[in-house]
Amino acid sequence: MRKKSMLAVMLSTMLTLPILAACGNGANTAQPQTEAPKAQEPAATEQVVNVFTARHYDIDSKLFAEFTKQTGIKVNEVKGTAEELVERLKREGESSEADLFITVDGGVLNYAKQNGVLQPIQSAEVEKNVPKELRDPDNQWIGMATRARVIVYAKDRVKPEQLSTYEDLATDKWKGKVLVRSSSNLYNQSLVASFIELNGEQAALDWAKGLVNNFARKPEGGDRDQAKAVVAKVGDVAIMNTYYVGQMLNSKDTEEVKVAQNIGVFFPNQETTGTHLNISGIGLTKHAKNKDNAVKLIEFVTGKEAQTMLTNGSYEFPVNAEADKPALLKEWGEFKTQKLDFAKLGEYNKKAVELLNQAGWK
Repeated sequence: MRKKSMLAVMLSTMLTLPILAACGNGANTAQPQTEAPKAQEPAATEQVVNVFTARHYDIDSKLFAEFTKQTGIKVNEVKGTAEELVERLKREGESSEADLFITVDGGVLNYAKQNGVLQPIQSAEVEKNVPKELRDPDNQWIGMATRARVIVYAKDRVKPEQLSTYEDLATDKWKGKVLVRSSSNLYNQSLVASFIELNGEQAALDWAKGLVNNFARKPEGGDRDQAKAVVAKVGDVAIMNTYYVGQMLNSKDTEEVKVAQNIGVFFPNQETTGTHLNISGIGLTKHAKNKDNAVKLIEFVTGKEAQTMLTNGSYEFPVNAEADKPALLKEWGEFKTQKLDFAKLGEYNKKAVELLNQAGWK
């Protein structure tokens, strides 16, 4: 009996040990204690601003890249003609991804405003950067650069004192000596629109007719081509925008440099109505989804640093008086400009085109 009892105890002990061992590990196996899953951090949303632009200049892309470098906000550019971009903004309405609209010409900026695709820009910084006369009265667009439409002349054949006004170019003394691009060009249309506002329709028509009579050749090419034709002695004077002269003087093309070195720049109408000025501007779109970022970009583009980059890259005149202009623009100095509402350039565009056609300006 004693042996059987001892055997039973031993068997009982052997069977009990695995159970106890299992119980000893039970807290980690039978009923595992798992930590509550950590909530995943939401993916950071990329900061962007989407720009519809009719300005196709390398310097603009460099400005946007610098803005991204300083703020981390990516700038996406969609390029096209101003008319195409305005129509797209109208068509897409609230679904549009565009935050900013950039274009040249005060009339085109007013066209965008009249088509209801812009909204007021509210920024004390922008108002400090850009003078009132270079902003829309309702702040629906802000000037970012200006360009003057001037008279250039052959240094070897024309003396500056022979020049005076746009109107003088239509007199007999310049018969067969005037060069200018086509009337389909917006720069020329806006120039005539400014004459309509300042002098009336009849005076604008008479000027256009007189100029056509003095053409050295049928209008062809762009502003650079007019400068080249002056140096080639096709004509003695030409109407063109100032910034082309700066770009040609600093061109990698040695022939363009030589052309620019042989022409002079004259700012007309300094004793009368002033030199015609046009503007590049930027507007906040009506349905901007990245409004805060868009306003930051406008503030940057109109600030001293960006304005200095812009004028030294494009040779346009800065809108911010604190910008450091390139030596050429400093050499030209200050000049009197036409005093008119830039919106008038758009308001009178249709009539300007009619007058140009009447005058036979092809």
